[in-house]
Amino acid sequence: MAVFQGWSYEEILTPSVDYYSLFEQGMGQSEARTAFRFTDNDGHLLSLRPDVTSSIARVAATMLSRAPRPLRFCYAAPVFRQQLQSRAEWRRENTQLGCELIGSNGNTSDLEILLVAAEILSRLGLNDQSIITLSHAGIFAGLCNDSGLDQDARLEIQSLLNSMDQAGLRGFFDRNQIAKEVAESILLLLQLSGKEEVLTQARKSITNSESVAALDSLQKIWTVIRSLGLENRFSLDLADVSGLQYYTGMIFKIYIAGAGYRVGRGGRYDGLTAKFGAAEPAVGFVLSLDTLTEVLSRHQVNISTETTQGRTVKLEDLKTTFSEALARRARHDQIRIEVPD
Repeated sequence: MAVFQGWSYEEILTPSVDYYSLFEQGMGQSEARTAFRFTDNDGHLLSLRPDVTSSIARVAATMLSRAPRPLRFCYAAPVFRQQLQSRAEWRRENTQLGCELIGSNGNTSDLEILLVAAEILSRLGLNDQSIITLSHAGIFAGLCNDSGLDQDARLEIQSLLNSMDQAGLRGFFDRNQIAKEVAESILLLLQLSGKEEVLTQARKSITNSESVAALDSLQKIWTVIRSLGLENRFSLDLADVSGLQYYTGMIFKIYIAGAGYRVGRGGRYDGLTAKFGAAEPAVGFVLSLDTLTEVLSRHQVNISTETTQGRTVKLEDLKTTFSEALARRARHDQIRIEVPD
């Protein structure tokens, strides 16, 4: 939370119990079904909070619709989901740490969110044990739109990609007579993980305009990451087609050695606030505090929790802006970073 404050994020609290329709709209039907549901005395369908981002998007679009943008919010809150019993994800109550940047578009805000996540891992002494994998929702969306796949087919392909089921994908494409070029491009995603060379490989077979624009966006982000000397903290994984339906741009996941499963995820969700009011750009991420605690219990960690206040850093180009921001945050001097649009 001290890192969030250092980047000018303010803490926000959302209800533990809310209308189920809120999360169905925000998370999508498939994800929202993991919520614990019940009715009140008037017959309204309620839910224990399975997600915080949906609640924050509603606040931004309603109560704070006229507040100056961008909005920067952070939180530490329990969420509740029905989980299948497995070693990877088994808790029904899990405390999440997260932040949301609403009302700021483009690579600048994407990079800010990535660097906030990276600083948290660095403060926890996990530089060498962690990796943040990047992808973009537009790559998969462009391939699906190019082939005219309906929503049910997309969800099926997403599930197969997430489980790395190459044989299952080939069988699905054969049964549904998917064009060979599209099928091979989607299958190629399973092989596209690594560093910057992944983007070059992708361009050889992915040619539709929407997917290419997504690759261009990732290239710009990676160029700044490389200029900051942070390539070892990040990698690319173009097969990441995260299950949450509200992602529209860059998406990422956070992994830590010894956790056995991702400890965090995030991305851009420009369409979410439109479900509660006016559409506006937004990006954020969430970390599982419980999983982090398990990992840190195996390490000797000295966590700095000093608070920050005062001056704002506002510079011109991305490299200079983020180089200066990272340098000042590394010194832990008494400043707050506010990155301009």
